[in-house]
Amino acid sequence: MPTAISLSRVHGLDAIELQARDGARATLLLHGGHLVSWCPAGAGEQLYLSPRSAFTSGQAIRGGVPVIFPQFAARGALQRHGFARTKPWQLVLAEQGEADALAVLRLSQDAATRMCWPHDFDLELTVRIAGASLEMELACENKGDTPLSFTGALHTYLGIEALGETSVRGLGGLHYWDSVAQKEAVQRTDLLLPGMPDTQDLDRIYYQVHESLTLVEQRGPAQRCVEIRQHGFEDAVVWNPGAAKCAALSDMPLGDFEKMLCVEAACIERPVILQPGETWAGMQSLSLV
Repeated sequence: MPTAISLSRVHGLDAIELQARDGARATLLLHGGHLVSWCPAGAGEQLYLSPRSAFTSGQAIRGGVPVIFPQFAARGALQRHGFARTKPWQLVLAEQGEADALAVLRLSQDAATRMCWPHDFDLELTVRIAGASLEMELACENKGDTPLSFTGALHTYLGIEALGETSVRGLGGLHYWDSVAQKEAVQRTDLLLPGMPDTQDLDRIYYQVHESLTLVEQRGPAQRCVEIRQHGFEDAVVWNPGAAKCAALSDMPLGDFEKMLCVEAACIERPVILQPGETWAGMQSLSLV
């Protein structure tokens, strides 16, 4: 029988500390439905979390996996990246099973969300860990009587030791929007090297991502590989602020751009449109290979 997991306090906030029987661990905050830690069984931390993050009500957290909803970036009239990452979520379920541990959180409309986005909705985040894998599913149901549309992402900050020793495989042939250069382009090679001079200040939206991606990091003679798969999300974002923009971020230490790379499952190019009563779901899964 599954064992229920009780709320605890992490960074001064209500949290669910997941632990599978095989040793896999993850920490999920009710603030923002924000995953702030993931350690696969027998391995260390895989996510980046800024030591300068403000763990305060109403403020976004720098690192982990922010939930971006119902607007990606500044592509619309709402606040940048929407409101989901700064709202309190409700705990639906948290339990340890025989082979995994999982938690389900829910966010619904309230008076504040209706003021800026006049829709009734249920947004659910399911986080499941087992062995070397993490699965995150984001699902939205239109609870109102008019259509709604949204863009969004799971803004995953992967932790690394050195940006110059890191690459992303699987992007070859994909069209992308370069948000820095403000132009469209095609990824000519399968490998993206985010530490190269021409990819400093990296911010790209890759369209129609159907195959898995792999983060590859060379750590001396050893190699770390994280396989990244997504379903339901059509796009993927690869982002690193680079030195200059990192220096301008008050919630990120100078130089910490070298310690993270965001690879995000996203719906950006074509917003999700839900008729009354319809549901959409998207998943990102990470596996330490």
